[in-house]
Amino acid sequence: MKLNQFIEKYSKIIENNLIKLYNNKNGLPVIEEAMKYSLLAGGKRLRPLLTLMTCDLFDGSIDEVLPYACCIEIIHTYSLIHDDMPAMDNDDYRRGKLANHKVFGEGFALLAGDALLNSAYEILFDCIINDPSIEKIKAASIISKAAGLNGMIGGQAIDLYYENKKIDIEKLNEMHSKKTGALIKAALEVGAIISKASEEDLERIRIFGENIGRAYQISDDILDVIGTKEKMGKTIGKDAQNNKSTYVTFYGVDKSKNILFDTISNAKKALAYYDCKANILLELADFIAYRDT
Repeated sequence: MKLNQFIEKYSKIIENNLIKLYNNKNGLPVIEEAMKYSLLAGGKRLRPLLTLMTCDLFDGSIDEVLPYACCIEIIHTYSLIHDDMPAMDNDDYRRGKLANHKVFGEGFALLAGDALLNSAYEILFDCIINDPSIEKIKAASIISKAAGLNGMIGGQAIDLYYENKKIDIEKLNEMHSKKTGALIKAALEVGAIISKASEEDLERIRIFGENIGRAYQISDDILDVIGTKEKMGKTIGKDAQNNKSTYVTFYGVDKSKNILFDTISNAKKALAYYDCKANILLELADFIAYRDT
């Protein structure tokens, strides 16, 4: 199966599962509408697709892995809602639509993000209660850590602290590794763990994930300079406007592109062991490298 075929097939499955998860109504004002507004607003669904890709690589059960993949997307969506708010990046658009707080107000946007994060943990606990296998417990732990202080929240804290401050390249790499890379790496690991991949397999996947996460952020930094609002679905030039340090501010666009391609090359080397069986993940790496750059 080619990458575009995989994405077309499994994006629909992910979407349908997300709709099903939030189909019940509790009669609460605004909050459920705000949650679904951002969660079902489209997007690439990169993270859950990565989980299903590693599941496919190790011949696991898509049905078994799917709830974990959706939890990762739910957590990612909560982070986007909060990231767009005035206290953080203060962005008016996300995925080509008005940001959540511009539609529902800051209070309900904050609650919608909190509720999405909490509901992801509810889903994870339900999965473990139904099948408390060591693989599923490990998968839930990996997701939790990737979303927390040692992952996404920690990276966001570094990002917020260093606005209008000088940052060195080591701290910038740490910020990106946590803010963007942690959840991407976790998405890959979870699919492999639940599919009972060996420790050697997991180490290869971790190396691939670390490089892909870094590459994705470098690509984002480049596209914030040379991309368009139409293609990106969000405001362009926000990094410069907010005086943020990025790969582009350190190295310029051309050198950043070279670093991006080197990072993608390192990612692909990590999967050389699997030869053509890893073709979908290898195609995905190329997609990240060349998306509108």
